[in-house]
Order: sequence, then C-alpha cells, then structure tokens
Amino acid sequence: MYRDQRVQDNWALIYAQNLALEAQLPLHVCFLLELEGPGATLREYSFLLKGLEEVAEECGALGVQFHLLRGSPGVMLPGFVKEWGLGAVVTDFSPLRTPLQWAEDVKEGLPPDVPFVQVDAHNVVPCWVASDKQEYAARTIRGKITKLLPEFLTQFPLVDKHPHCAARLAKPVDWAQTLSSLELDRSVGEVEWARPGTAAGTAMLESFIDERLRHYAPLRNNPNSEALSQLSPWVHFGHLSAQRVVLQVQRSGASRAQSVPAFVEEMVVRRELADNFCYYNKKYDQVEGAYDWARKTLQDHAGDPRPYVYTREELEKAQTYDNLWNAAQYQMVTEGKMHGFMRMYWAKKILEWTSSPEEALSIAIYLNDRYELDGRDPNGYVGCMWSICGIHDQGWKERPIFGKVRYMNYAGCTRKFDVAQFEKQYCPKRL
Repeated sequence: MYRDQRVQDNWALIYAQNLALEAQLPLHVCFLLELEGPGATLREYSFLLKGLEEVAEECGALGVQFHLLRGSPGVMLPGFVKEWGLGAVVTDFSPLRTPLQWAEDVKEGLPPDVPFVQVDAHNVVPCWVASDKQEYAARTIRGKITKLLPEFLTQFPLVDKHPHCAARLAKPVDWAQTLSSLELDRSVGEVEWARPGTAAGTAMLESFIDERLRHYAPLRNNPNSEALSQLSPWVHFGHLSAQRVVLQVQRSGASRAQSVPAFVEEMVVRRELADNFCYYNKKYDQVEGAYDWARKTLQDHAGDPRPYVYTREELEKAQTYDNLWNAAQYQMVTEGKMHGFMRMYWAKKILEWTSSPEEALSIAIYLNDRYELDGRDPNGYVGCMWSICGIHDQGWKERPIFGKVRYMNYAGCTRKFDVAQFEKQYCPKRL
C-alpha cells in the first residue's frame, strides 16, 4: 500500500484479498515508510501516519495483518516477502517517477515464482486504459474517459473479514514514536481544519454534498465563497477514493444538477489528465517537459526585464508588493491549502517575478510541495506546468515575459471576486 491508504473502496486491496481467498492464504498489508528526499515536513507525515493508524486498526478488525516497514522498498519488501514466505505481491499505482522506480525495484527483487501485480486504485479509469499516450488537453482525453465510465464507474465489492489467519502476527506500531523519530522539518506544522483518515474525509465529503455542492458550479472560482469540496488532502493520500466521491456526488439529486457534471469534470477528467501527463512525460516537473510552442515562447522572452525580482525566501515569506499574492501564500503556509483559482494566479506571478521560467517552476513546485497537504501530487505538478509552461492550454496574445503563455493579473482578479475581502482575511502581518 503506497498511494491509496484505505481499506474499503480500494481495488488493489480487493484484488489482493481475492487472490488470498482463492489460495486460502492469509492477507497482509505492508506500507514502506521512506522519506521522499529532503524537505519532508511534519505537516505531510503527521497526516500520512495518522491516516495509516486508522488503516491498521481497520485491518486488525478484519483479520488482516498490517506491517509498517522502514527503508527502501526495493530492498525491504523483497526481503520481507522471503522472510514471511508470501505467495504474491499486489501494489497500487502512482505515475510519479519515485514510486514507479520503487515498483520496478520491488519487481526485480522478488523471487521469480512470486507474481507481482499493479492495480490503479486511484483513478476511476485506470491510467493506462484511459489512454496509451500523453494527451494534449482535456478535450482529447474527455471522450476516452467518458466512453469507459459505464464499465469502470461501478460500486465496490466489500473488503470483508479475512477467514485465513496468519501463523505470525505483525509487529505492533508505536505511531507516536514513529512520527517523533522521523527527521522532519517541524516548522511546517499540522493544520487544524483537516483531520487525517477515511472517517474524517467521509465527513468532509458529506458536508460538501449537503452544504457546498449546490454552489460549486456558479461560485467555485470565487476564493471568498464556500463552494469547493476541500477533499484534495484525503484524495491525495488515498484516504478517500475518487470513485466513491463521484458516486456519492452523483446521488445528490436534481437540486444540484448544475454542479454535479462540473464537479465530475474536475474529479475525473482533469485529475486523470494530470496522471496521464506525469505517466507519459518523464519531465513532468521541468520546462523541458512543456510543449514545443511554450518552450520556444518562454525562451524568446527569457531575457525580458522583470518589473520585480524576488528571491525564493522573499516569496516564501510573502514579502512582495502584491497583497493578493501575499494573502494566497499566507493561506497556503498556514492552512496547507490554497484556493484553486488563486493557485493559478500565484504560480503565474512567480513566473513574472523571477529571473527565468526554470527558476519560476522550481520555486512554485518547492513551495507547493512544502506547504500544501496535497503536495507531491500529479495535480500539483500539472497545475504549476499549466500556469508557467502552458501545459494543456493554448497559445494566447504575445506579451513580455509570458510570451504566448496565458496571462493573469491583479485587475483581472478584481473583476472576478472581492479581492479586498480575500486580502483582509489572509494578508499576513509577517510570516
């Protein structure tokens, strides 16, 4: 278990239990705890471990052994399989390079007689089924996904109590000690509004359907409105299944008919387009991964004078002349989430205020991954690439710095929502 950290509504775990039932064998769930490079924060790993604690409790109630291992998956898991005499390995799927490499390392390290199966438990339509190539934009993948939804957007079988007990029990996990033992940046702390785990994610989904879904279509681009689902942290960590979310939203009834298709477009088409991009484009977080037209136009304007140039540290501390941008940065730093419309404006201004597109993209990804609860995610990388490099977009009127990449400015924001209200709520005194 890596990306989809839940028991129910999990196609990888459903498949694994079916294998175990057919062979009349015990079922084990294993999570490999490996910090993904420098910059890991308390915010990220506290959410992750507290969600896993809920998974472990649910596994225990179902007669499934839960194991938390420390170290590199390519080393630890093959050794674990041999030590416990396990007969098959099933894993979930992520399109990002590190987990893809982990999966390859595990596959290579397993005994030749141990089958290795990967199941896309994150997307409604599995990534490699939706398309066998990088799609240019939402319009080129939408029809492919929509055509397959009747086959894949179905109810889930239950992961039931497992009848075959393991001869050995998993080592108990001291969750508090595990969290305290990790070398984390503890200056990026936990947030109060988002409790980890499937139960808390389900409660947030229910509140969205009851209170905010009716406002989603007309008000989702207004950062002052209560219209968004707020579900991204739970979907990112796999505490909630996107498929379950869509099924629940579709049941919401005709009173929210305008908002349901708009939400499904974002939760299914746009989110799976992001997975498609990261899976088929190995430079998904680099300017070199942009389309030819965008790379050329950005290069043509790389030497354009910038009206302001800020360092990464100044941006991180929200020390710019633009109070709207500062407010968005403050929201992200303090709450672990930035409104989706503001993320676009936020990233585009970084392009305007830094010395090169490469620096802009690097800073945007660094800040997003450091502070957002849904950081290190295909949606985040594609969001930065859309804003700075024109991915899944088209060329627009040419202008300084941006070239033909879509432009956003403060005046445009004032026409869309009450900027002063947002600034008053979030503009920091000091970070």
